[in-house]
Amino acid sequence: MAAEVRGTEILIIGGGIAGCSAAYHLASHGHAVTLVERGEVAGAASGLNAGLIDCVGWSDRRDLQDHLTAGSVEIFERVQLEEGEDCELRRSGSLQAIHTPEQHEFIGRRVADMRAHGQRVELITTREARALEPSWSPALLGAMYSPLRAQADPVKGTRAFAMLAARRGARILTGHGVSACAPRVGGGWTARTAHGALDADVLVLAAGAWCAALGAMLGLDVPIVPVRGQMWASAALPPTVFQTISAAESAYDWHRDAGTDPPNLTIRNGRRVTRHLYGRQRRNGEIVFGGDRECVGESTTPEPGGVTVNHAHAASVLPFLENVPIARTWAGLMPFPRDGKPLIGRIVEREHLWVVSGLASSGFGRGPMAGKLLADSVHAGAPLPILAEADPRGRVRERGSR
Repeated sequence: MAAEVRGTEILIIGGGIAGCSAAYHLASHGHAVTLVERGEVAGAASGLNAGLIDCVGWSDRRDLQDHLTAGSVEIFERVQLEEGEDCELRRSGSLQAIHTPEQHEFIGRRVADMRAHGQRVELITTREARALEPSWSPALLGAMYSPLRAQADPVKGTRAFAMLAARRGARILTGHGVSACAPRVGGGWTARTAHGALDADVLVLAAGAWCAALGAMLGLDVPIVPVRGQMWASAALPPTVFQTISAAESAYDWHRDAGTDPPNLTIRNGRRVTRHLYGRQRRNGEIVFGGDRECVGESTTPEPGGVTVNHAHAASVLPFLENVPIARTWAGLMPFPRDGKPLIGRIVEREHLWVVSGLASSGFGRGPMAGKLLADSVHAGAPLPILAEADPRGRVRERGSR
């Protein structure tokens, strides 16, 4: 018996936050949208991250990263406060720990630059940091304070966009892994799943770390590399950590040498080059931290040595964590672009093909605006000017052409 063929105007492959946001905004524009996800919505990186939403405010420069972060916070606020979807959003603020004089000088320059362009950050003393975060280590040399940064639950946040998309008429099909995808006779696309075929006029690749595999189905080399990120959590504790927490070590080290293909890893070719740190305390009381970034194929098995390093790094910022045992660990795959720039826009090598991916480790905090910018571009029929640096043109190529 032949598989059922169903049609849609726009087919989005991937149920992470960027894909769900794109579905929500496209449906809000009045388009007929179907989103397919091989597992559950928020079942991969969008549901496994720390839930940090980085934002230092809008700047007076036309910078894509500023748009993605500041815009995403505003979208999250609309989802929770106006649409009524509780995603545990809280504008908690953020502290970035400074351990060395070199880091202090570097962060001071960054703060001065951001403030010169109208963004809200401060270089504060350890005393001031301890007034905001009582568990802050007195041995630290200060902190960068970002009052606009926020946090939310990654699963609830991602699924909120899927639910809002569905309310506006989008079809959200979980358990629909795409096994083949090809141009349709007469124009458009046909994607095949175990539940049948889906025809679409427009195809959007939003599958995160699996965009390269989808591109291969289409004969394209999509320059996305899966990078393992791993995390740990404590048991539930009383309210103890009030900001989102990070450290300046990796930012300082990557400024000096980010590496390549892809940049901004903590481990390159099996050798640790820096430590990266981010974390918070969840509404349920768990304290969660993570940071390691390593290319290990598609492995999502945590590496115990890296977890130990990360726990010690967190304890150097919040010393009480030294005596807090790790209750669980997990890992996920993040979509790192080979050149360090997101991929958001039209893939000109094929008709009616778009992509939103490559948000690296910040997909949850940038995905809402990335999805909106993609949706607005598809609706307009051309990429928005702010997406120039994320243009796939010249970066996505025919397979075998590199």
